[in-house]
Amino acid sequence: MEFYTNALSHVLTFGPLTAMLGATLLGVFIGALPGLNPVMAIALLLPLTYSMDPLVALAMVAGIYNGSMYGGAIPAILLRIPGTPASIATTFDGFPMADRGEAAKALKIACWSSAIGGIASAIALMTMGPMLARVTLFFGPAEYFWIAIFGMASVAVMVGSDPIKGMMAAVLGLLIGTMGIDNLSGQARFTFGQTWLLGGLDLIVVLVGLYALPPVLQLAEKCDLKGLSAAQLKLADVPFEKGEIRGLIPTWLRASGIGIGVGILPGAGGNIAAFLSYNAAKNASDDPSSFGKGNPQGVAAAECGNNADNAASMIPALALGIPGNVIAALVLSALTIHGLQPGPQLFHQNPTLVGGFMMEMLITSILIFALGGAVATRVFAQFQRLPGVLLVPTILILMCVGVYVINGRPVDLWVMLAAGFAGYLLEKVNFPLAPVILGMILGPMAEQSVRRALLISRGDATELVTRPISAVLAVVTVLVIVWPLVKMMRRRRRKSLTV
Repeated sequence: MEFYTNALSHVLTFGPLTAMLGATLLGVFIGALPGLNPVMAIALLLPLTYSMDPLVALAMVAGIYNGSMYGGAIPAILLRIPGTPASIATTFDGFPMADRGEAAKALKIACWSSAIGGIASAIALMTMGPMLARVTLFFGPAEYFWIAIFGMASVAVMVGSDPIKGMMAAVLGLLIGTMGIDNLSGQARFTFGQTWLLGGLDLIVVLVGLYALPPVLQLAEKCDLKGLSAAQLKLADVPFEKGEIRGLIPTWLRASGIGIGVGILPGAGGNIAAFLSYNAAKNASDDPSSFGKGNPQGVAAAECGNNADNAASMIPALALGIPGNVIAALVLSALTIHGLQPGPQLFHQNPTLVGGFMMEMLITSILIFALGGAVATRVFAQFQRLPGVLLVPTILILMCVGVYVINGRPVDLWVMLAAGFAGYLLEKVNFPLAPVILGMILGPMAEQSVRRALLISRGDATELVTRPISAVLAVVTVLVIVWPLVKMMRRRRRKSLTV
């Protein structure tokens, strides 16, 4: 309990409180605009956090994350356009409700469900994270090596439709992470005679390019010259029927459990949690045929499920250094730029920071209740009147300013642009981007851990698989890599037989 009370005393100060409030509002705004997403927003934000207190920086990340996941429901309900990928399932019943004049009611349910899912997820993070961190006290260099490899492998094969492409993307990130001075030998690697590469490619510069520029280019492709009209965004109040809110409680409980479970799995994501929660609500319903036709249970399940994934995805990220989704990878990046080493030792070296971030995830989820009322939903809905032609140059300017202030080097702008165009092309050919960043984060950890393990064992490589915990992790890692490949080969064989 002292762990949380100490963290709470640091969080409830002017800086973190202001950051949480402002970032949550910004997150809802970002989620409400189709084409923008929390990944891009956080990627843009990170360069600006260099000079900030780590707790303030993480408060902004938490606010944008939770706020945008709720905000994505606004265009999903009003326009049948998911503001975030996790809001796809919300369109199934949210838009039919709006179509029959119950848009305000659907938005209220989405708001409450998002807040409840986020709160449940934050409580799971606060209880399970420290327990998992205590287990890691028994880990040595060999175990850390396998944790890093498992993290890269699991995300590589689970994100995207092709596990081979995912592994290729992870290897690319691993290779990028080797650039610069080798920490153990002091040798320069892959610098090509360029002094600015001695420190390697800056993680944040590459991250901003990969995640912020492709959505901007896609937004520019649409060439949206005018936003929605005011008439399209009129919301009429519809009262709740007696017992209707009470009837949502089982759905919220079920979806929270599903979302937390999915969040802990590396590479799953809020969209999977939303679909699973939606299907569970449909199967548990007395009238499953009403789903897809404007059933409030469908909106509640989808929104509660995708938000319950939020903080839960941070459990493996904070305790093991294995991000559960892309945003968790960005949180690890935020810790890295503040000189903190993500992974098992974080709980023991920086308990105030870790506990503070957990409290921030909880508080920003609670803020959704206050920010998502009837008046607020009307205000946020109006954001959709902004034309895309104004958003593109604004975001590009923010990207350039944010990247330049990191090191004050013009070359970083070229690196960002190169990474952005590479990310844009990779997405066109269905290469996932998350494994690239994960390779850059976990690659150095894996390399240093395996070399330390070999130094301790005097070059005996069997040390990596003879320790009980490392042996289990090695087997699990191999299974994570092999099983999706086997499934893919079976699918291809079946297709060839049917043709």
